[in-house]
Amino acid sequence: MTAETHKKPGLGTLRAAISRLEGHSDRRRTVLPFGVREIDARLPGGGLALGALHEVAGGGNDALHSAAAGQFCAGIAARTRGKVLWIVTRQDVFAPSLKQVGLSARRTIFVEASSDVDVLACFEEGLRHGGLGAVVAEVARLSMTASRRLQLAAETSGSLGIAIRRWRRQTDAADFGQPTASVTRWRVSVLPSLPSLPVPGVGRPRWLLELIRARAGECADFEVEACDAKGRLAPCIPVAGRLALPAALADGPDQEAAWTRRARA
Repeated sequence: MTAETHKKPGLGTLRAAISRLEGHSDRRRTVLPFGVREIDARLPGGGLALGALHEVAGGGNDALHSAAAGQFCAGIAARTRGKVLWIVTRQDVFAPSLKQVGLSARRTIFVEASSDVDVLACFEEGLRHGGLGAVVAEVARLSMTASRRLQLAAETSGSLGIAIRRWRRQTDAADFGQPTASVTRWRVSVLPSLPSLPVPGVGRPRWLLELIRARAGECADFEVEACDAKGRLAPCIPVAGRLALPAALADGPDQEAAWTRRARA
């Protein structure tokens, strides 16, 4: 035998072999940037990986209702191309709230499953189809084995997979700490909104985004303004940085209209 036969494999070769055994693809993933510099800087490639599985859960009471978490996922799905498959076990998805963050009902195919087992089966089949922009599924339990199958299906087709972890009891949310094969894991909590205009009213909703896990990335927390009508987040702007109503207009009958004209100028 020659010396070449006994040559040890390089570190890159070993990493590639381990990656294949774990079911990870070697090809470079396309990403979907959030458009918020602080978030994209923490994610490998500068955005949310397409052709991958991601997990999202609500914080606090939203762990049971997933209202903010659902809108966060809808905003992401709205910025993909193609139809979106949305799989649920409860008939409480409010379509207008999805449209509010850019996901039209005309793009969305809703599927109701009777159990987590059926959800996971539909989830995997949707990811393997390859013709969908995103597949979103509400599921309580997600084992390592099931998540690996979903991750492999997403890598094969290039579709974006989002598992909304939603539970019926608060105590069941402890399952969110168990390891899975997902590329990122997020928790979305509702924060008090800030006034967007110097007049009485409700401002744009705010969220606390917790990036709990990011493969080859960094964990972090972000305070953001909720998705707009195009599914885009925005960094929170301090109240002091917002436009202030001029004192000369403060007492006038047309103060709001005058301020609006100034803001658009």
